[in-house]
Amino acid sequence: MNEALDPGLCRLAELHGVATSYRPAPDRTVAASAGAVTAALGALGVDASGPEAVRAALADRERELAERLLPPTVVHWAGTGEIALGLPAGTRLEVRTEDGETRDDVRDLPLGVHLLTAAAPDGRTARAHLIVAPDRLPTPATRSYGILVQLYSLLSRRSWGMGDLGDLAELADWAGRTAGAGFVQVNPLHAAVPGAPTDPSPYRPSSRRFPDPVHLRPEAVPEYTEHTGATTATAATTLGTAGTATAAGSGAGAVTERAAALRSAVLDQGALIDRDAVWELKREALETAAAAPLTPGRQAAYDAFRAAEGRALEDHATWYALAERHGSDWHRWPRALRDPRSPETARARAELAGRVGFHSRLAWLTVTQLTAAQRAAREAGMPIGIVHDLAVGVHPDGADAWAQQDHFAAGMSVGAPPDAFNARGQDWGLPPWRPDRLAASGHAPFRELVRALFRYAGALRIDHVMGLFRLWWVPQGGPPTEGTYVRYDAEAMLALLALEATRAGSVVIGEDLGTVEPGVRETLERHGVLGTSVLWFERDWTGDGRPLPPERWRAACLATATTHDLPPTAARLTGEHVELRDRLGLLTRPLATERAEAAADTAEWLALLTRLGLLAAADTGDEEAEIRAVHRFLLRTPARMIGVWLPDTVGDRRPQNLPGTWDQYPNWRLPVADTKGRPITLEELTASDRVRALFRTLHTDNPSTA
Repeated sequence: MNEALDPGLCRLAELHGVATSYRPAPDRTVAASAGAVTAALGALGVDASGPEAVRAALADRERELAERLLPPTVVHWAGTGEIALGLPAGTRLEVRTEDGETRDDVRDLPLGVHLLTAAAPDGRTARAHLIVAPDRLPTPATRSYGILVQLYSLLSRRSWGMGDLGDLAELADWAGRTAGAGFVQVNPLHAAVPGAPTDPSPYRPSSRRFPDPVHLRPEAVPEYTEHTGATTATAATTLGTAGTATAAGSGAGAVTERAAALRSAVLDQGALIDRDAVWELKREALETAAAAPLTPGRQAAYDAFRAAEGRALEDHATWYALAERHGSDWHRWPRALRDPRSPETARARAELAGRVGFHSRLAWLTVTQLTAAQRAAREAGMPIGIVHDLAVGVHPDGADAWAQQDHFAAGMSVGAPPDAFNARGQDWGLPPWRPDRLAASGHAPFRELVRALFRYAGALRIDHVMGLFRLWWVPQGGPPTEGTYVRYDAEAMLALLALEATRAGSVVIGEDLGTVEPGVRETLERHGVLGTSVLWFERDWTGDGRPLPPERWRAACLATATTHDLPPTAARLTGEHVELRDRLGLLTRPLATERAEAAADTAEWLALLTRLGLLAAADTGDEEAEIRAVHRFLLRTPARMIGVWLPDTVGDRRPQNLPGTWDQYPNWRLPVADTKGRPITLEELTASDRVRALFRTLHTDNPSTA
């Protein structure tokens, strides 16, 4: 028990999954403040404002737990024997399966989320959501290597100023057929909060359930091409020469010219990717497409999509329609419209039926092109295909926070406690889900979310996968140091992941970098969730601290040289990442100290590569040879998946995101570029001798045969 807090408050917090301390290091325990614990309990609907309130709440919670027959959600791992419920003798059980079948025998239940009813001899009754799931998720059948890319950064001669889903399909087709790749991993493609300007971070979306139509390729929408006469082929011609364009058909010429200008600004004039300008142009094109009728077959497909998505899609489209009229912060809307179930919202939905229909159709079109990209990847021979990224949370002003507000903890924000890397802690500005409300619903929002993503994902990467177990809650307006951890039902969410991933035949990768509480990695691995291992962090931290030799790496992981939040490999090899941080005033120690430490770190790794015969001594200092050696090293590890950061293939020095910056650095707005910072198109990249040489190296070792 934490002696810094009242024992009653500690006990109350424990019974609601609220931590009263945390351990930033194995040998150090930090107490949470009474204010942080009280605020977290308050966000869970528990009054702990004073000693009397604590005593009353504690008595209520203890009585509730003592009297209940079943918890709100029960998990049973298929093949592990009978369901252990700990019920009184003589309790009658009944299961209504998700298919509508009623059973009084709870043995040999099918996979799914069922309704379990219990009736005890003393008259007590209870209902619970029963998740029956495979004990393990699908894992890659063979080892494979693949490409990691921020989709917006990869422009082709067909792009309208940023990478799109057509580019993704073409990259996957080339990577599978020519480069021997097994997957392409992209950034979150979740729907963004509209604004001026729009937040460019893909990790703070309006909705995680539905994708963003800014990624659409308009020429691949039949209604657009039929209405305007534009085609992918003519678009390629008109967009092929920077700054010039010819009419692609009646009504399409002006749009084509503007698209060419957006593309030229980025590729030829050094402009940053302008998501808002791209969306303004695509929205205009898609408004044209939406005015055209669907063919009978496409109408049937659209109707089936709307029926399958139900209220979730209706809410999503309604939020965007209301945002067009009232702004993108629903907290500032007329009070009655802040409630998605109010009569006023229902009337507004009917009044804005045209706009609701437009945004519903955009969601369908985007899912359709996402599905086509995954199909292209699999047809190109990829065993996995497209790896999609699930952000840890959503923007507090966005569609999900509005539609699911009963499931979110009011007045709280997700972040991270102070640690060795950030003494002030972090506040990510994302509202957390309430674990009690999740459990009461059978974790329905989480299940619906992952099921939607698995429709078009060969694998799903879960950002900050430790959030399935616990999240650091920070009271809004307070510093991150004044937060505390709140625990979630990780078993239930892992069971739902296993259930939906198995049904889709998809793999799950957890981003488990940084501080991870004991037992989490072991639990994830036991259920088949792959981890994430980044070369520069893989050292013998319990021994001499030296680089970890390849045979000691874990097998159940995606192994990479870098990530979107870290320096590209070329920058790390040359030390340019230190110079960048110095120019931006981000260093906390003298530049000479930072340079020396970075150089020593790199030298240790290069020495290991040389000892292993992966880098010839004569090639030390040859950037391309060193990058190839780094990836040869990754292939020496037992990792099931090996990821190649696409900018590394052409020597790009610039990180896509530089943590700790806001307006000092163009996060999330840079195109893939060469060693000199010149943007490179998809066509140039796939024809590059440097790129081909790296993939020849990867293909020679051919991890898929391991």
